[in-house]
Amino acid sequence: MRIKGVVFDMDGVLLDSEKYYIRFWSEAGKACGYPFEEKHALAIRSMARPYAVEKLKGFFGGSFDYDKVRNKRIALMDEYIEKNGIELKPYAEYILNWLKEKGLKTALATATPPERAKRYLTSVGLYDCFDEVVTASMVKRGKPAPDIYEFACKKLGLSPGDCIAVEDSPNGAVSAADAGCVTVIVPDMDEPDDELKNKVFKVLDNLKMLSLLIENINGES
Repeated sequence: MRIKGVVFDMDGVLLDSEKYYIRFWSEAGKACGYPFEEKHALAIRSMARPYAVEKLKGFFGGSFDYDKVRNKRIALMDEYIEKNGIELKPYAEYILNWLKEKGLKTALATATPPERAKRYLTSVGLYDCFDEVVTASMVKRGKPAPDIYEFACKKLGLSPGDCIAVEDSPNGAVSAADAGCVTVIVPDMDEPDDELKNKVFKVLDNLKMLSLLIENINGES
């Protein structure tokens, strides 16, 4: 095995934004009259719309108004980020610069809509760091289906087995692993359970450790 490319999730991996999704999904749900808690927001991290709708209706009943709550969440989160900005996760710039120096290809595979992904990444100077940017709108099925990682690898001209995928959430990790990527989790909001640990290649403490892992796999250490 030799790693030739790396595909990153965005929220919770490169951007310290997952905490805002959790906060504002919960606030939006309560504002719309639902007993929305952080655990409900955690359950739909990185999850594509059809799956998220089904999951939330399972929590709150068939009459759950997904669009109303989601639109409220977007408004609250956009207002907060416009005022306060958004932060990078530790070593995000480091790993992208390191990968460029090593000549490895990079892609983004995010459930976030393309215009918002571009706005967030541009604000922190990362948008132009990727060879390819892939969003859920470009594939038939979003995470946890494997489509987005399969497509990202195809856009890079690489097979999934030649690519490390970096995720923080269970839904994203399942997507990457089922696509055949060498899947790595850098935990953000919670730790992976034993079942998920058995499904992925490695759990790392931070993004800097990814460089050491790639050197070890590629025999450069």
